Amino acid sequence: MHSPDDFNDQGGAPPRQILTPSSLNRLVRGLLEDALPLVWIEGELSNVARPASGHIYFTLKDSDAQVRCAMFRPKTTRLTFKPVDGMHVLLRARVGLYEPRGEFQLVAEQMEPAGEGALRREFERLKTQLGAEGLFDQEHKQPLPHYARRIGVITSATGAAIRDVLSVLSRRWPLVDVEVLPVPVQGREAPPAITAMLRKASRSGRYDVLLLTRGGGSLEDLWAFNDENVARAIYASDVPVVSAVGHEVDFSIADFVADLRAPTPSAAAELLVPDRAASLRHLRQLQQRLGSLQQRRLHTLSQRSDHLYARLQAQRPQARLARDHERLKHLLRRLHAVQRERSQQRQRRLERLHARLLARHPRQQLPLLQRRLAEQDLRLRRAIVRILERRRQALDQAGRTMHAVSPLATLDRGYSILFDAQGHVLRSAAGVEPATEVRARLADGELNLRVVDDLTSTERD
Repeated sequence: MHSPDDFNDQGGAPPRQILTPSSLNRLVRGLLEDALPLVWIEGELSNVARPASGHIYFTLKDSDAQVRCAMFRPKTTRLTFKPVDGMHVLLRARVGLYEPRGEFQLVAEQMEPAGEGALRREFERLKTQLGAEGLFDQEHKQPLPHYARRIGVITSATGAAIRDVLSVLSRRWPLVDVEVLPVPVQGREAPPAITAMLRKASRSGRYDVLLLTRGGGSLEDLWAFNDENVARAIYASDVPVVSAVGHEVDFSIADFVADLRAPTPSAAAELLVPDRAASLRHLRQLQQRLGSLQQRRLHTLSQRSDHLYARLQAQRPQARLARDHERLKHLLRRLHAVQRERSQQRQRRLERLHARLLARHPRQQLPLLQRRLAEQDLRLRRAIVRILERRRQALDQAGRTMHAVSPLATLDRGYSILFDAQGHVLRSAAGVEPATEVRARLADGELNLRVVDDLTSTERD
C-alpha cells in the first residue's frame, strides 16, 4: 500500500489529487453538462424498453456509433407516436453521465419522427430570427375588445375547427356577427392565401378581431402557420389577431406573433366573446342595483320634497304670526312667573328681616341684657369673694411666715433691740461712749437708757 506522500515529486511538489469513481463521475458529468447544452440529434431507435414506471430506455445509433438514451415519464406523456425499434427519430436531449455504471448517455427532452427534423430546425431558426426582431415582444400586443361586434375567422371553410368555433360562439354570445374568411390551411398554396387574407381583413376595417385557426396535425400539416410572411402579416395587422393552431401541445410561429394565443379553436371562441349566462346574471345584478338606486333616490327626493314643503309652510305669514303669537304668550307667561317668583322672594326676605328686627328690638333685648347683667354681677361678686378669700389666706400665710422670721417674735422671748440717737441698731458695745443715750425696743414698748461706766448699773429717765 502506498500513502499519498509516496507519489510526491522529488522536488517537493504538492501532492496529486486522488479521485474516487463517484467523484470522478460527478466531475465528468459536470463537464459534459456545462460544455454541451441541449442538442438536436438524429438516429435509429433500437432496444426500446418501456417499464411500468413510464420511462423509455433505448439506444440511438447510426452506421458508425451508438449512444444510450433515456426519456423520463413527464416527457413521454407529450409523445404523439409510439417509439419502436428501427424508427428514425429526431431527439432534443441533454448530454449527461449515468453514474452507477459510468456510462455516457442522453436524456431526451423531446422526440419526433426524423422526417420532421428539417422542419423543426427551420422552425427554431425562424423563431430565433423573428424574436430578435421584436415581433414577439409584449409591448406590441393589442388588447382584445371586451364586446366584439364582428369577428373574422380565417380558416378552412370545411374543417372541424370552424364548426367548433361557430358552435361555441352561438352558444356563448349569439349577438356577435361571425364572418368566415376561407383559406387553405395546408399545402403550398396555404401561406400566401393566409397572408393575403390577413392583409385584406386588416385593411377592410369591418372586424373588431380576427381569429386564425385550424385543427391539429403533424408539424408538416401545421407548417403554413410557421411561414415568415404569415408572421409578418399578423404583426402588421391593425386588428387584434388571435391564433388557435392545432392542439394545446402544438406551438406555431403564428402563436408567438399573435396578440393572443389560444390552446384550441374552441378555447379561442370562448376567449373572444363573453359568456351569455354570466352577462345575463351581471345584467340582472345591474338591474337590481339600478332599481335599488332609483328607489333610494326617489325616497331621498320625497323626503327632501316633504322637508321643503314643511319649510314653505313654515314661512307663510299666517304661520309666522301664529308662531310669534305663541311666542309672545309664552314670554308673557314666563314674565308673570318671574314677577311672582321675585315678589315671593322679596316677601320672604322681608319676613326674615322683620323677624331679625323684632329679635333685636330693645324691648326684647332689655330683659335679656338684664338677665345677662345679673348673671355677670353674680359671677363678678363670686369671683371677688373667691379672690379676696384667696388673697386673705395668702396674706395670713405671709404674715405667719413673716412673723416667724420677724425680730418682734424674738422680742417676745425677752430680747430687746438697741438703737443709737440716730436710730441705728447697735450691734456691738464697742464704740459706745459712757453717758450715751440709747433706746431699747422691747416686745411691749420702748425704753430710753443711758450708758454708764459700770455696765451692771443703769439709770432710767
